[in-house]
Amino acid sequence: MTAKISCSGCRDGAGFDLPITMAFQPILDCGAGTVFAHEALVRGAAGEGAGLVLAQVSEANRYAFDQQCRVRAIEQAAALGLAADGANLSINFLPNAVYEPRACIRLTLAAAMRTGFPINRIIFEFTEVERLDTDHILNILRTYRAMGFQTAIDDFGAGYAGLGLLSKFQPDIVKLDMDLIRDIDTSTVKQAIVGSTLRMLRDLGVTPLCEGVETLGEYEFLRG
Repeated sequence: MTAKISCSGCRDGAGFDLPITMAFQPILDCGAGTVFAHEALVRGAAGEGAGLVLAQVSEANRYAFDQQCRVRAIEQAAALGLAADGANLSINFLPNAVYEPRACIRLTLAAAMRTGFPINRIIFEFTEVERLDTDHILNILRTYRAMGFQTAIDDFGAGYAGLGLLSKFQPDIVKLDMDLIRDIDTSTVKQAIVGSTLRMLRDLGVTPLCEGVETLGEYEFLRG
């Protein structure tokens, strides 16, 4: 039996009333000395911070919000010429705002085609802090990968999915939670945890990223 999917948010992206824009945070490849990706971070069009914007997201409008964020990120990244330097574009998405992956990706594909942003340089990342239906998220990730997008797990080590999800699906990228990175140069416990995690990810062919590197000591330890 085939179910008919009805989702006004996926059809037109309307329904989230607060105007939004995007800020772009560079993700650096310190070894190569280049920008690996630009992460799109939502902001209010009048300067509102992410917290205020996210506070407006509800069960009723999260689908429209997710759609608007994807399209706005691609349009603004293209307008700023962020695709020209060969870097990727990382977009956060809400797994629980995706009814059916192929249906809900339509506006994203249209934005990429309209702006000329290469699909294979778009990374879809989700945070494992949100409790997820594992089968649902696996379906999304596998569908996105099959369509040519890159996939990433954000805040790895801080939430629900963790190793269980990783054993079933190996994304292109795993971003280690910043709490694991903070003061890693002085914490032997964090050094052991992060060291073993990095070895595991490399064995699996997954690119590791470390979030929240803010001191010279943290940077030098991770480079070593």
